[in-house]
Amino acid sequence: MSSPPALDTKALDNLRYIRTTMERAGEFTAVPGWGGVAAGVTALGAAWIASRQPTFARWLTVWLAEAGLALVVLGWSLHRKARAAKAPLASGPGRRFVLAFLPPMIVGALLTAALYASPAQSLIPGTWLLLYGTGVVTGGAFSVRVVPVLGLAFLAIGVVALFAPPAWRDWCLAAGFGALHIAFGVNIARRHGG
Repeated sequence: MSSPPALDTKALDNLRYIRTTMERAGEFTAVPGWGGVAAGVTALGAAWIASRQPTFARWLTVWLAEAGLALVVLGWSLHRKARAAKAPLASGPGRRFVLAFLPPMIVGALLTAALYASPAQSLIPGTWLLLYGTGVVTGGAFSVRVVPVLGLAFLAIGVVALFAPPAWRDWCLAAGFGALHIAFGVNIARRHGG
């Protein structure tokens, strides 16, 4: 006849379970890895198409269309992954993620309009990368550890884009919205499911 487990062993097991549950409750894990990969692929295509446009207005049109497409792809894959993981987007960590991510995106839209109407149009790519990176870092504070790291990588490329010659703009956008989304998307998909 075996002896029952010691009370302290059982208590430690219970504490580990509670701690793990609390950590998961405070972490938004529905960031879509494969959606990021898809958005990265479309961004690489957009960079190629945009680099061949004869005017800044047409260049901007290509990138705004890409932003819309990426929003649809990432939104759909985020919703799909959240539903599969039973992680509600309207409450808890999902809500905090979205609320932290949205303000930099709204500021980015406003600054795009203001910069387009000014002689400082060349600052738009750096502004996009910096504000997207800011949104990912702040939203990522409520997500898995790799998400804020992705945001920091966007910030680094944004700094380069902000001070680089205008000829580099598509390379910087391709590196950020293309390569970073693909690389980190694969990492997120493999380590955190889809």
